[in-house]
Amino acid sequence: MAKLSLSPKILDVLDFGTPSAERDIARGLGSYFVESPTYQRVRSGAKTILMGNRGAGKSAIFKVLAARERAAGSHVIELSPEDYSYELLSSTMEAEHAGSWAKTGAYAAAWKYLIYVLVMKALARKGMRLTKGGGREIHRYIRHNHGAHQLGTLSLLVSYLKRLEAIKIGPIEAGVRTRELDRLYKLEEIHNLLPALRRVLDGQRVVVFVDELDRGWDSSEDAKAFVSGLFQACVSINGLHRNLRVYVSLRQELYDDIPALYEDAQKHRDLLERIYWSEESLLELIAKRIRYSAREKGFDVEALEKAGDRACWSAVFAAPPGRARDGSFGYMVDRTLYRPRELIQFCSEALAQARGRVSRLPVPYSAIERSEYGYSTERTKDIAAEYRSQYPGLLSVFEVFRGRPHTFDREELELLCLELAVGDVPTHGTESWLPLCDTHDLIEVLWRAGLLTAQAARDGRFVGSHQAQHVNLAAARRFRVHDMFRASLGLAAGLS
Repeated sequence: MAKLSLSPKILDVLDFGTPSAERDIARGLGSYFVESPTYQRVRSGAKTILMGNRGAGKSAIFKVLAARERAAGSHVIELSPEDYSYELLSSTMEAEHAGSWAKTGAYAAAWKYLIYVLVMKALARKGMRLTKGGGREIHRYIRHNHGAHQLGTLSLLVSYLKRLEAIKIGPIEAGVRTRELDRLYKLEEIHNLLPALRRVLDGQRVVVFVDELDRGWDSSEDAKAFVSGLFQACVSINGLHRNLRVYVSLRQELYDDIPALYEDAQKHRDLLERIYWSEESLLELIAKRIRYSAREKGFDVEALEKAGDRACWSAVFAAPPGRARDGSFGYMVDRTLYRPRELIQFCSEALAQARGRVSRLPVPYSAIERSEYGYSTERTKDIAAEYRSQYPGLLSVFEVFRGRPHTFDREELELLCLELAVGDVPTHGTESWLPLCDTHDLIEVLWRAGLLTAQAARDGRFVGSHQAQHVNLAAARRFRVHDMFRASLGLAAGLS
């Protein structure tokens, strides 16, 4: 196949989009979105809990799905970080031990109350004048209870929690307390409206998205109860009617940090969808963005469409000299944890490095090389920040690998991990967890975080947690620092 050549003018206008789905949705995300099997399962309603690491595309799926639901006439409710605050919750609510009340159950009841009220408000605001089919009761309830002086989303949630708290730990006679708690947990205030809501939902669809629960995450008692209670509420509400769906996105680290959530998830494993990306799907993602950008800037993209994804990539990025696998795409994707945001960031930085230095595409390898250090440094800091609740000070653990060989035998790595755990190699801010780790625990942490890859017994390849979720690390004899971290840590990159 002949090599694809693009107009030199494309260099100045090419755009891969933003790493943030919230900003990208207004710039054409729906047009170049990759409709993966994950997206299809979520869209069908078969999966309602979406899990993945930061930058894996959870928000992109929700934003595209929300836009398409609106276009189809559905009522869409999006709860974002502005609608909740873990710090406020922790400062407002009494601790569990102050009265021995089970917070997860309380949060689940409060979430159900909040979401049902938001759904009914959306229907009353946009629907029907609500005069028949159950609508009259809903309209009357909303007007009388949530009309003139409307509470914000978080305030409405907290107010219900405070009602539960006041009864649970207040000076109330035991028999009365039991009856009042039962009334609140069963949502007696709105329970009699649920049959009416079902009838209204026969003719209208409502979709609720709760995204970015990791914003401001502090691993507090209330934060954990907030998320695990939401999980329970989501499962319960989704059983009400086929035209009411509540979707929740969770970052993997939050899931791992909440034991109660993990226990609940085992009962509802069929509702969970984890996001995985392959090299092929990431290539498709970038190729779609290249074509869309060229088309939007008025260039003829027929040649790009006919050429296929790999040729489309090669028209924009030149291969590094001596690269043995997949040209520049293989080189750049090897420096990601298979997250779309990472590849978009790396491509955008390489393109920025090329502008002003060259006059036409493809972007030379020298520009990729110049962008790698900044990209690697940012990603190293970002990965450590992702785990700040579970493993504070993780960046200082990463720094211990600076200037060392990038490949370790098991014995060498275990010795280094032992020195870290006992404090012979100093780190900062790790006192709450590092001394509690044995060598196997620490290797697991570093592999899960992405810093280390392990040599697979079958074919000798080094694989990371983003490539294989279940690897017998105890059997691995050699480990290697992932390529994404090498430039930041001053390790020899090498061609792989």
